[in-house]
Amino acid sequence: MTIKQDLKRPVGALILISICLIGALSTWFSATVVLPEISTQAQLGKNQEVWLTNGVQLGFVIGALFLAFFNLSDSMSLTVLIALSCTLAALANLLLLWTNIPVGIIALRFITGAALSGIYPPVVKLIATWFQRGRGIAMGTIIGALTIGSATPHLLRAMTAETNWMLVIWTSSLATFLAGLIFLFCICEGPFAFVRTRFNPHQIVQVLRNKPLTLINIGYVGHMWELYAMWAWILTFAKFSAQSFEVFPFSTPEYFSFFIVSVGAIGCVFAGRFSDIYGRCYTTAALMVTSGFCAVSIGFLIDSSPLLFTVVALVWGITIIADSGQFSTAVTELSEPHLVGTAVTFQMALGFGVTVIAIWFVPVAAQWLGSMQWAFLFLAPGPFIGAIAMLLLRRHPEAEKLALGRR
Repeated sequence: MTIKQDLKRPVGALILISICLIGALSTWFSATVVLPEISTQAQLGKNQEVWLTNGVQLGFVIGALFLAFFNLSDSMSLTVLIALSCTLAALANLLLLWTNIPVGIIALRFITGAALSGIYPPVVKLIATWFQRGRGIAMGTIIGALTIGSATPHLLRAMTAETNWMLVIWTSSLATFLAGLIFLFCICEGPFAFVRTRFNPHQIVQVLRNKPLTLINIGYVGHMWELYAMWAWILTFAKFSAQSFEVFPFSTPEYFSFFIVSVGAIGCVFAGRFSDIYGRCYTTAALMVTSGFCAVSIGFLIDSSPLLFTVVALVWGITIIADSGQFSTAVTELSEPHLVGTAVTFQMALGFGVTVIAIWFVPVAAQWLGSMQWAFLFLAPGPFIGAIAMLLLRRHPEAEKLALGRR
């Protein structure tokens, strides 16, 4: 069997799309992990350092709203949209190396985030065109790829700690650009492609009026309140925690952060499988409750045994992202077929909009409390509220459409 033939099969397409997504999303935290170096280069203040990460989140929100309003994910070729977005993200990321003013740095991160909104949501819709049965585990695999892609800069930073920090930017930019080329020339939509639609701004109103989608979006917003704030500040938290341990888990805070974030990929795959078997609502609710308790307890464990601290951190890393793909899967199952791309993109715009506030709030909370130790406590309400929303969705008649009848 040839490679080309294999890529026309769902599993082959899933593997290739996942690998490409890892490369494409490596620009997300590429600047965050080299914050000290970029801050020195551009003379960033403390507030500007927060916006180094938040600029990406805000750019993603604005880009996603733009895509949703103009229905681009439902009206044009997904692979072309993704390839163009990869090129823009790679270029904006690379230009960081030659930008020495705060406004320019933050603007480039904003552009990177806007470009990423043309990668992640369309990929979610793209993978849905390859799967009807088993869509949950397929989507979980895709979110697992997103997780590894988001964690990759931590690994690059750890590997280049004694060399040149610019290698992180060069490597992530090249990976994103190459991923775009593969999307353009080697990947196509699957046999269950959704109907294309024309631009109609009233379509977003149809999405807003859908009550089951509203409950899913509340669940997703609660999940996102916790997720990206933890990912954005886990390295800072790890560096703070390292002062309390004679031997720090996984050797250094950089390697610790990589493993805590990347281990979530395993959770995504298992959650996808459990979601297909036991239902989307129960699976997402259980995962959010677990991650919420981890957010509450992690600060109390800094002065405990390294083993207990590491186990809770790993459980948090697994559960905090594991449910993410199932929110997107649920949207593809409950949306009108011609509005799937718009609904997924709008959902992500809402979720990432919340991350802007959460990422900003964590260091503010740490300052209020006088220590980074307790800053993650404020993330716990998000997943708890999200779990309630998903359990309410399970009681809705429309929930019968989830996971082929498994709510």
